[in-house]
Amino acid sequence: MAERERKLTPPRGGDFVPRVQVLSAADVQRALVRIAHEVVERNRGLDDVVLIGLQTGGVPLAYRIGQILAEVHHGAHVPVGTLDVAFYRDDIGIRPVLAEAATDVPRDLAGATVVLVDDVLFTGRTIRAALNALADYGRARAVQLAVMVDRGHRELPIRPDYVGKNLPTRLDEQVDVGLDGVVLGDVVPR
Repeated sequence: MAERERKLTPPRGGDFVPRVQVLSAADVQRALVRIAHEVVERNRGLDDVVLIGLQTGGVPLAYRIGQILAEVHHGAHVPVGTLDVAFYRDDIGIRPVLAEAATDVPRDLAGATVVLVDDVLFTGRTIRAALNALADYGRARAVQLAVMVDRGHRELPIRPDYVGKNLPTRLDEQVDVGLDGVVLGDVVPR
């Protein structure tokens, strides 16, 4: 969860205390390159592929995957957008709605293969909300899921198509993901 969300989210609100770095910046970059190649392979190219980063943690990862695809595939342009699922969540009264976490879908998604990109897959509730939100932007031909970290503990039958790292965690641990690395830690009350 992004730091600004963690500070605003009751009842857990508190400060993130890092315990161990799980992936370095170079490890994250390698994982993103691998995911980009897997997207191309699975979809037999990039025709009608759209990357959608989930606010807030998935956005920088989606943009970076888009850059990698352009570098590796001779300037290929893959549309990259952002999606805020706050109003589609089943816990809307518990989590904050952030004004700066805007939705920007670059095209009508009808007939497209949408690759949702998020930082951490945990219970699956954010992805369920994202699937509901995507319906407002057209009927995609297919929706795939790319995450940097799959930490388990699923509450819904959701499985990622592309994973940077499987990282079994305790329920009370937090995973902080960024382009500069992945850190495992705890949230302590203020």
